[in-house]
Amino acid sequence: MAKFLIVEARFYDHLNDMLVAGAAAALKSAGHQVEVITVPGALEIPGAIALADQSGDYDGYVGIGVVIRGETYHFEIVAGESARGIMALTMDGVAIGNGILTVENEQQALVRADPAQKDKGGEAAKAAMALLALKEKFA
Repeated sequence: MAKFLIVEARFYDHLNDMLVAGAAAALKSAGHQVEVITVPGALEIPGAIALADQSGDYDGYVGIGVVIRGETYHFEIVAGESARGIMALTMDGVAIGNGILTVENEQQALVRADPAQKDKGGEAAKAAMALLALKEKFA
């Protein structure tokens, strides 16, 4: 049994609830412990994971958030930089599943967040578990 931390950027409550539910269900069904913390936005997810990883309290992480394209360039910055931060940590050996949705509209987010449809939260949790298994294999 491993201990996973779900780090969620709580901006769209109803979408996050579905993503977190999917991620938590996947982790718990595999027999793992789960904790959830909340950060202000998607840009803070990699930083929170880096801080948590320094504690040594967690074996893996799932980043959860929703970034919906708006009328400004801000979408590209948030989507790109949050993904870049997660990838940098992953390249340093941190087991992270990226469940930050980057979509054009709320309807796309609903389909992807819903555990009964695309279950991207659950998929992110499965990615984190797969990376943790590889980390343990190569340790």
